[in-house]
Amino acid sequence: QEQLVESGGGSAQPGGSLRLSCEASGNFFSVGVMAWYRQAPGKQRELVAEIRLHSVTNYADSVKGRFTITRDHGVNTVFLQMDNLKPEDTAVYYCFAEGWPSELAPKRDYWGQGTQVTVSS
Repeated sequence: QEQLVESGGGSAQPGGSLRLSCEASGNFFSVGVMAWYRQAPGKQRELVAEIRLHSVTNYADSVKGRFTITRDHGVNTVFLQMDNLKPEDTAVYYCFAEGWPSELAPKRDYWGQGTQVTVSS
């Protein structure tokens, strides 16, 4: 069964750091774009950062210079290093990946279960 397994998250004070990890586990034939989204209470889910093949990255303006997305292609794992956290970063963070479960199967979108990040003093 192909799925995304997240870890990390939790609580931090403003200015602190947290690191999220997400592994695309199972027998993926291939994994394409991997990304992190977040959803704060009462708000729509938004893209935080994405990383494409050849490590091309894209960030939301609100996290540029503070968050870093990286990827270990060998184990289909994506990381989100979050530094200089702010209270407005508080949200549930979701891992996303586009993947092919087999060589002949069509591309599918996969979502992680979500992990809570809370920034407060």
